[in-house]
Amino acid sequence: MDTMSLLMQGFAVALTPESIMFAVIGAILGTLIGALPGLGPANGVAILIPLAFSLGLSPTSSLILLTSVYAGAMYGGRISSILLNIPGDEPAMMTCLDGYPMALKGKAAEALAISAIASFIGSFIATIGLVILAPILAKFALRFGPSEYFALFALAFATLGGITGKNQFKTLMAAAIGLMIATVGIDISTGVQRFTFNTLELFEGVDFIIAIVGLFAISELLFFLERHAGDGLKQVAINKLKLSAKDIIKVLPASFRGAVLGFVAGVLPGAGASLGSFISYTLEKRVSDKGEFGKGDPRGVAAPEAGNNGAASGALVPMLTLGVPGSGTTAVLLAMLISLNISPGPMLFQQNADLVWGVIAAMFIGNLVLLLLNIPMVGIFVKLLSIPPKYLMPIVTLVASVGIYSVSHSALDLYFMVGFGVAGYIFRKVDIPLVPIILGMLLGPEMEKSLRHALVLSDGDWSVLFNSGLSIGLWTVAILGLVLPIIVGPIVRAKMKKSKESVKDA
Repeated sequence: MDTMSLLMQGFAVALTPESIMFAVIGAILGTLIGALPGLGPANGVAILIPLAFSLGLSPTSSLILLTSVYAGAMYGGRISSILLNIPGDEPAMMTCLDGYPMALKGKAAEALAISAIASFIGSFIATIGLVILAPILAKFALRFGPSEYFALFALAFATLGGITGKNQFKTLMAAAIGLMIATVGIDISTGVQRFTFNTLELFEGVDFIIAIVGLFAISELLFFLERHAGDGLKQVAINKLKLSAKDIIKVLPASFRGAVLGFVAGVLPGAGASLGSFISYTLEKRVSDKGEFGKGDPRGVAAPEAGNNGAASGALVPMLTLGVPGSGTTAVLLAMLISLNISPGPMLFQQNADLVWGVIAAMFIGNLVLLLLNIPMVGIFVKLLSIPPKYLMPIVTLVASVGIYSVSHSALDLYFMVGFGVAGYIFRKVDIPLVPIILGMLLGPEMEKSLRHALVLSDGDWSVLFNSGLSIGLWTVAILGLVLPIIVGPIVRAKMKKSKESVKDA
């Protein structure tokens, strides 16, 4: 069956009343979460995963809800960037450069509308790219054996820090912590208990959903209270929207260029939405006439917004086709799939075609819903910024805690959640990234299984890990992923630091 026929089947799933309802709910919740400075899509999805389980949602409904939250949070990040000069998350940082100056000029409504249109274009084009590229990559991945999968997992860990990562050693250390946690439980092959301390609850290992909620949501709660432990934030007032067709046409080229660059950045290992946003803004500044970049140029709002939303959808490509997440949020979504006993990878498109194509079709619908919501209803989302965190964050914590408890009805899981939250807070204080820990927990069991399978097939010969052209190619990319950030990283980070300083000075 060709791609278009499968996509049409996906629309049949996505256009059911239940799917549309969850897409709309996810879009609204995601935008609200994204509008809060610091929360971001990964935390939003992490908070809502236990809720999806406690409501007993089907796999399709759960993923439609969470991918809509993901997309909505990427849209919502621009609101605080434009009105507060505080990025909702890191990819939205570049939007501050021209979004906030536009707001100061009394053009906040125009900046929000342009960014919503650019976000729609970025997500829409990237979703088309997902439709085209994912089946091709999934078909190619069917050639992978255990040796190739082990090399692929090694590549995933090698490129975790990315070009923009601060410290490769800390990234690898975090991945090692995640891999160690993944070994807790009973070894499936030998039946030996590993690090269980004769505790029955640890026989099946540490639940990564609990770890995700603790590391992301609870640690973010502690940080949020530390940073904004008082009143609500004061934002620039929104003027009456005065956006002409000419203004929209002017930013379309920037939006399309940003969308393509963002999608490529999302697909590539170690790049991500932050780099997608940065290169989109930088390229637009070079190819366009000088204009007023940094002083309130609408193209300086459109390009990074299209770039980071394009990268967000692009990051789903390696997650769905290879089982390797392309970003922190897709790592959280990967955990959701695994917990539903669905194995991401090349067979996903054959064994769960209705699910994957239904989710992809729902992304098209969700993007349209987000565009329709974000222009007329942006004033409602903005009101959230004025709510004091001391009222808002306990609600977030309550949702996460009730969700975790309702899944297992175990008080020990709540203690684990709090423990991971405190650990996450400490790790972030010393600049140890959290995503590698989660990725280590998620990929560790499969990585171990692939290594054992490869060694069994080769009678213990370790050279089997390097005996095919494909595995050698993957190892080469992995080595480049470790070396390039050391060489190129300082240059890119210096430029991004300069951009951050421009945001602070504005």
